[in-house]
Amino acid sequence: MSNGGRGGTYEVTRYGEEVVRAFVPRPLPPDPPLRMEGMLELLEEANLALGRLDGLGVVLPDPSLFLYYYIRKEAVLSSQIEGTQSSLSDLLLYESGESPTVRIEEVEEVSTYVAAMKHGLERLSEGFPLSLRLMREMHEKLMSRGRGSEKQPGEFRTSQNWIGGTRPGNAAFVPPPPDKVMDCMGALELFLHERESGLPLLVRAALAHVQFETIHPFLDGNGRLGRLLITLLLVHGEAIRAPVLYLSLYLKTHRDRYYELLDRVRTEGDWEAWVEFFLRGVRETAAQAGETAKRILDLFERDRRRLEGLRRAAPTALRLHEHMERNPITLIPKAAKALGLSAPALAAAMGHLRRLGLVEEITGRRRGRVFAYREYLAILNEGTERGAAG
Repeated sequence: MSNGGRGGTYEVTRYGEEVVRAFVPRPLPPDPPLRMEGMLELLEEANLALGRLDGLGVVLPDPSLFLYYYIRKEAVLSSQIEGTQSSLSDLLLYESGESPTVRIEEVEEVSTYVAAMKHGLERLSEGFPLSLRLMREMHEKLMSRGRGSEKQPGEFRTSQNWIGGTRPGNAAFVPPPPDKVMDCMGALELFLHERESGLPLLVRAALAHVQFETIHPFLDGNGRLGRLLITLLLVHGEAIRAPVLYLSLYLKTHRDRYYELLDRVRTEGDWEAWVEFFLRGVRETAAQAGETAKRILDLFERDRRRLEGLRRAAPTALRLHEHMERNPITLIPKAAKALGLSAPALAAAMGHLRRLGLVEEITGRRRGRVFAYREYLAILNEGTERGAAG
């Protein structure tokens, strides 16, 4: 085993006929300790931004509405980092029973991310510890359908994996050998619960994410589960009451830098550069998510005022508008059933919303037409569109 410095060590192993240098990270926290002096102001700003975002839950008229879409936005963005092409609109079409505009496997991959996050949060709310068992349970949900579903869902790997290249011998990075995975993960689990280091929660989340990605304990799905771990740590540590932070938008936008800094921790032990990048991401994303919530509330209020001007038609139009706040992609029969109104009455109300430019029909079909709350969906979709920065 040769010395790899502050980040970890390299172990020389064999893979078939090849000699391979697999990286084994040192247990957290880093040694020598993190140099936090230059990051204290940034840490305070990130904590304040996160606190303001979490505080929106007190003043929002319907916090569950924002939570529903923020979870899905994070799911879409995290999956896009791994190459999935599904947009948020595709996921909403899929969930409403309609055909998305990309391959169904792409959307299933995002849907399982939502299921894994919900499972993890529900288990924590029941008092279940943030543990290796919970990670395995979430991984099983994450990999239940779509790409990688045949790669041992819910089980830590028992064979060598690698990142980049066609085999360990030409890979960009080779994680720990399989016989070291449980030791590494056990040390990570201990770090999730230790308090002796006195490290702030956001810093702990930053460190744990890199450590998980470096161990790469599963055959597939490590990137997405590693980003889910950030959310779980922040909720478990009560920095936020619900997963309102879609940090993957920042990581997707700065994807090359993200991967570069993960690699620098391993090759140079440069934890400080990574933590600074992470804190900037939390600060920017939290502020952005709060601003998005305000823009949506302003849009709803503006559109309600326009619908109130319809006079006799206003009550039904307003009920439909409220329904579309929760279902920005909808079909008239489903809306009619949900609201207990006749399909003709809903069709007339939808006509009013279309004439005012609030909704548009997105299929071009004569039957089974699908309507989208145009401007609302555009705000929700920001950053998740195919071809967006990243």
